[in-house]
Amino acid sequence: MPLVRIDAVAADPQRLTAIGDAVHAALIDAFAIPSDDRFQVLRGGAGDQIVYDPGFRGVERDDGVVFVQVFLRRGRTDEQKRAFYRALAKHATSAGVEPRNLVVTLTENGLGDWSFGNGEAQYLDNPPA
Repeated sequence: MPLVRIDAVAADPQRLTAIGDAVHAALIDAFAIPSDDRFQVLRGGAGDQIVYDPGFRGVERDDGVVFVQVFLRRGRTDEQKRAFYRALAKHATSAGVEPRNLVVTLTENGLGDWSFGNGEAQYLDNPPA
């Protein structure tokens, strides 16, 4: 179960939804997650402040910048991660996001680092396949 957080500079709700759709499609493409495994926090109101370097690591970005954080169970290979970045760049264009404006972080954790409610550690009690 990936948990996705998306922060975009002054994005309206429709754009945020489209970006969320793109991230979800890329997760399905690269990591083969179930289509109903969608948990996202989307932020982009005009009152938010997002700070970024417009040329860090030689990538020219502008106020179309979108930060994508994905928290997921450990175990994906570097090639799967590269496939996710490529798939996200492809899908994001349909949401009006230029690939140069995507800043992505994957954070891996273990089975005991998830609770889906009721104060329980469901993955410890019933590990996913």
